[in-house]
Amino acid sequence: MRFIDSILLDQLEWACQRFQILTGRTNVWLAVQLTNLSVVIYFIWAGLFFWNIDSLAMRVFLALFCGGVLYFLTKTVFRVSIEASGMNAYQRITKGLRNPRRVRDAILRTSFLTLCVLLAYPVLFVYVTLRLPIFLLTYSLVVLTTIVLYLLACDPLPPRTARLREWIGALVRQWT
Repeated sequence: MRFIDSILLDQLEWACQRFQILTGRTNVWLAVQLTNLSVVIYFIWAGLFFWNIDSLAMRVFLALFCGGVLYFLTKTVFRVSIEASGMNAYQRITKGLRNPRRVRDAILRTSFLTLCVLLAYPVLFVYVTLRLPIFLLTYSLVVLTTIVLYLLACDPLPPRTARLREWIGALVRQWT
């Protein structure tokens, strides 16, 4: 599994660097956007679930649980800004160091990758036979977390202007 993890990480790093050349946005920016997406999906699901609950005790429990999740997100994920994370990565790269998450998070990445592979069929089977969308939601959050773990282990390129911005600027100058 570590061999597959290494290949996947190298390919994703290549794709992230191409994305950065095109748009000027780093893998850290992508990881933050996907984290935000997973948080939004989670809270929309919780809100819809909350709407359908009749029990006051369950509503209070769900509200407290979501409040706790939001509190811990502000203490962990939302604590450091995108710019600070990007500058930290650039400083590390200028010193010639690789991303420490590449090695440190390898076991976590392979665990989530294994979950993605092993849960794909059972989740699809349960959804198709029982029509329980909660399984798809849970699986989508596992997949998003796996992608974020891989994105955070990639090394970005040094800052540069985006090619897409250059191309659009050239087109605008040409038409004006």
